[in-house]
Amino acid sequence: MAAEYATFGLAPATRAGGVHADGDFQVHRDFMDFVVDGRPLLFRLSDLDAVSPLASDVPPAIFTAQVRGLLLEADAPLPGGRYVIYGCPECADLACGAVTAVILRDGDDFVWRDFAWQTAEHADLELNAYPGIGPYRFSGAEYRAALAGLLDGSAHPARRVLLIGARVALLARLAAALRTIGIGADITQVARDVPADELRTYDAVAFGRAVTGEQRASVGRAFADAGVDVAHVDGLAPIVPVLVAQIEHALARGPAEGRRLTRLTASAAGAEVEVTSSCRVRLTAYRLDRLHRTHVREVFDGVLEPGAHRVALEAGAVKGEAFVVARTPGSVLVTAVTRGVPGRG
Repeated sequence: MAAEYATFGLAPATRAGGVHADGDFQVHRDFMDFVVDGRPLLFRLSDLDAVSPLASDVPPAIFTAQVRGLLLEADAPLPGGRYVIYGCPECADLACGAVTAVILRDGDDFVWRDFAWQTAEHADLELNAYPGIGPYRFSGAEYRAALAGLLDGSAHPARRVLLIGARVALLARLAAALRTIGIGADITQVARDVPADELRTYDAVAFGRAVTGEQRASVGRAFADAGVDVAHVDGLAPIVPVLVAQIEHALARGPAEGRRLTRLTASAAGAEVEVTSSCRVRLTAYRLDRLHRTHVREVFDGVLEPGAHRVALEAGAVKGEAFVVARTPGSVLVTAVTRGVPGRG
């Protein structure tokens, strides 16, 4: 085969969950993404909301079977030697669509070729192939080492967050929203009452706006005494979708430079957003009026090319205390709306 060698690796990735303005939601998924020539393969598929089969929340036996399949130690699940590379993050049903590829061995090497979008048992390469994606030839030793390293039983457990604040009713709604999208959430007033073994199960701690500096310091000491370093989230507003987005960002796996969405600022004049690859971006504005009622407006939904972009914001969408949430497949950022120029204050 004529395919040139490409490097193969794996990197932790997150498909950010979220609660939408209409009450609908999408599930949080942690998974291992495929890294080809130093870049996540998923980023080459511009507007795709999907996860690899190597998700942390699948049962261990299924996770192991997926790894062994990619190692060609089991028969291909689809005709023609095809394997699912990325699938639906909500249900993993082929009918929802999946990126598949032929995986085969050539001597000691592994080759991925004939990438296609597939919604039925057989792929139609004339209609649904991915031109310019592959073929990729991977060194057998590098390929096997990366995948075999997942078989030691150290797959990441489901994410958990500890919520601390004065508004119990708000925290209860936030915990319910997080659990709905697949993130475990518990509520407490003082972390020192939580056993150290339990503190070690949390990935983040989120504080309400009424929590004092002294209380935050006490929580920090409790986690330090338990020997665990967790992400700290300072709640921007008593708005559940905004808080969910903040927590999703804090729980994101993998290095920041490996994410599609890298910067977000906003002022009354507009929002500035920066992405690293072509992808769909959705911007939602939330604001609190003088009676502390929440107002929501979708301000942008479209595909952006790599680079920085300016999006105009209607004055009514960001009047008063306001926030903007930006989402791409796999990334989420939140910012408060300032009264200066985006990116300068």
